[in-house]
Amino acid sequence: MSEIESTRNDSLAWVAGSDAPEKSVLDLGFMALTDSASLIVAATQGFAQPYGLTLNLQRQASWATLRDKLLSGELDAAQALYGQVYGIHLGLSGPATEMAILMGLCQNGQAINLSEPLKQAGVTSAEALASRVRQSGAKLTFAQTFPTGTHAMWLNYWLASQGIHPLEDVNSVVVPPSQMVAHLKAARIDGFCAGGPWGALAVEEDQGFTLATSQMIWADHPEKVLGVTREFVEQYPNTARALTMAVLEASRFIDENEENKRSTAQLISSREYVDAPLSAIEPRFLGQYEDGLGHAWLDAHPLRFFADGEVTMPWLSDGMWFMTQFRRWGLLKDDPDYLGVARQIHQLDLYRQAAEALGIAVPKNPMRSATLLDGKVWDGSDPVGYAGSFAIHARSGLAAPIAL
Repeated sequence: MSEIESTRNDSLAWVAGSDAPEKSVLDLGFMALTDSASLIVAATQGFAQPYGLTLNLQRQASWATLRDKLLSGELDAAQALYGQVYGIHLGLSGPATEMAILMGLCQNGQAINLSEPLKQAGVTSAEALASRVRQSGAKLTFAQTFPTGTHAMWLNYWLASQGIHPLEDVNSVVVPPSQMVAHLKAARIDGFCAGGPWGALAVEEDQGFTLATSQMIWADHPEKVLGVTREFVEQYPNTARALTMAVLEASRFIDENEENKRSTAQLISSREYVDAPLSAIEPRFLGQYEDGLGHAWLDAHPLRFFADGEVTMPWLSDGMWFMTQFRRWGLLKDDPDYLGVARQIHQLDLYRQAAEALGIAVPKNPMRSATLLDGKVWDGSDPVGYAGSFAIHARSGLAAPIAL
């Protein structure tokens, strides 16, 4: 018996006892995205049943629909955008509802794509885009997937790093990720930021090119999380822990070797999950990029799901970063209690119990440091100062309205 199998058997000892899941059948929301893989694997490949769980996967048409069903209780848990969970908790897109993050689901793997007409016009670099934006005429329109979500924040951050004000110099619209390529084809948008496989599919179908990846903005950045309401954790704590353990095991399985990644890519490509060609999923899943401009590379920071627990750890500093961007772009009129809010949302004790039961190391310090593409260092030590340090911003005394 392997060490992992032995650890797993030990961790299952509580399933039949008083620590058994209070709720055994869960409806789990996900989007048609490559990085939903760990939830799909957990639900379909035997990782949930040993913990006394049956996971019913429910694909959602948009992040707004997923949010609504999670808050109504129609979904028990869901793949969620990091910033989406915080936006709900802070009441930025409707009445505030206390939320909880059980674990991280993935890092990296998102893309900023521009349209074929821009490519034909020679707008194939950040400098050329900035020049085009400064020209008179109609503003370019960029799509992201949810106003407080990760893609809105990556797009805003990247544009601002190029001297482009994302709220003044271009138009921004919300489009569900699976509809991005269709919107490009119909010339409704000039570019977008979304998760895979939609950036790769746009390239494959000659609908423009990938100008930047999210890992170029922040190597090993936070992305999707396993989200639930605080009420769910309080009502079903054993279920929440069991679900976390099942998804942790699935995450570890995917990242274990290339064979597992390939089989996972094949699995999620099917019609009931991502419903996209394997050719648009597998290469970037393996870190193999082609940008549509003739450049190909093996990415040093590809989409990943585990990385010895680095990905799954619900770092407090990751959540705090999104709040600094909410403040930067006027979604928050005042600085929140950054650390206090993160501690409310991130279920660190529950995660530690689940991870340690599986022999997964849990860092003692729930903060981490990173240097982003503009050279700014983020480590969570001074969120107020960080949020106020950007030359391009939309801070004011009034919170900006959010339209969904």
